[in-house]
Amino acid sequence: MGGYSPLFTKLRGETSVVSAVTVEEFVEIPPSIEVKVDRNLVDIKGPLGELSRDFSHAPVKIVVGGNNVKVSTEWPRKHEAAMVGTVRSHIRNMIVGVTKGFTYKLKIIFAHFPITVKVEKDKVIVENFSGERTPRVAQIVGNTKVTVKGEDLWVQGLDIEAVSQTAANVEHATKIKQKDPRVFLDGIYIYEKLEGM
Repeated sequence: MGGYSPLFTKLRGETSVVSAVTVEEFVEIPPSIEVKVDRNLVDIKGPLGELSRDFSHAPVKIVVGGNNVKVSTEWPRKHEAAMVGTVRSHIRNMIVGVTKGFTYKLKIIFAHFPITVKVEKDKVIVENFSGERTPRVAQIVGNTKVTVKGEDLWVQGLDIEAVSQTAANVEHATKIKQKDPRVFLDGIYIYEKLEGM
């Protein structure tokens, strides 16, 4: 969605109109959400908690008006125009995070050696993977909560980036090297991504 505002210039004694190209996108703010913007630092509060993110690096303008957040840029190059959509998506995910949260479900699979998975502080410990004596360790990012439920591992939180990175860390920690993955399927794999906790 784009808008135009006219600018007047003089060329060779003649007045011409040049349009200032503006690229803008909007995110609706639900009634239960409070959004504050200060110099592109976005703070969002909702029923489940609060998230903050600094977009000062992005060449966009973020403004709250009524029940919408407007993300815009003027005279954009291709990269800057794309950044409007990217920032809009981040803000939308923040709103979903503080209203519903996010859940990634991973399946613990083993055929050769029984795997033991436990959570210790900010780490997921995977023991006896592939018969190894040294446990494999995955870092939990931010305030993400990790729960072992039988043969499932649930990764939950408000920040989708922290949740997805934690799930990726667990999956990567059980990556198999020097073995045929078509035969040796042992590992922990993401199988479902949900909005809600």
